[in-house]
Amino acid sequence: MGKLSTHVLDTVHGVPAQGVALELYRLDGDSRTLLTQTATNQDGRCDAPLLSGPSLTRGVYELVFHAGDYFARKGVPLPEPRFVDQVVLRFGVANPDENYHVPLVVTPWTWSTYRGS
Repeated sequence: MGKLSTHVLDTVHGVPAQGVALELYRLDGDSRTLLTQTATNQDGRCDAPLLSGPSLTRGVYELVFHAGDYFARKGVPLPEPRFVDQVVLRFGVANPDENYHVPLVVTPWTWSTYRGS
């Protein structure tokens, strides 16, 4: 059985991003359902998988990372409005028996992701 996990890397400071608030939603047509809210730990990861086993199903999901709030707490000078504030990653799970690791690499000016395992 598969699982969904994430982590956040702060490439401004070269460290895992601790304390980044995030939400996970499941999308079904025009419907958006909140599945979980959590924050990253000292390693920039969540303490447990966001979904695992039968709760991970085929479909479309969104992860929302509150990166702007994280950088503001770190004392990084940010413009108003912030260039990167909430990062919304919409992705699909085609095979829920596989592991889906969706990391965020972020600065106040750019971000990227990839599918890990």
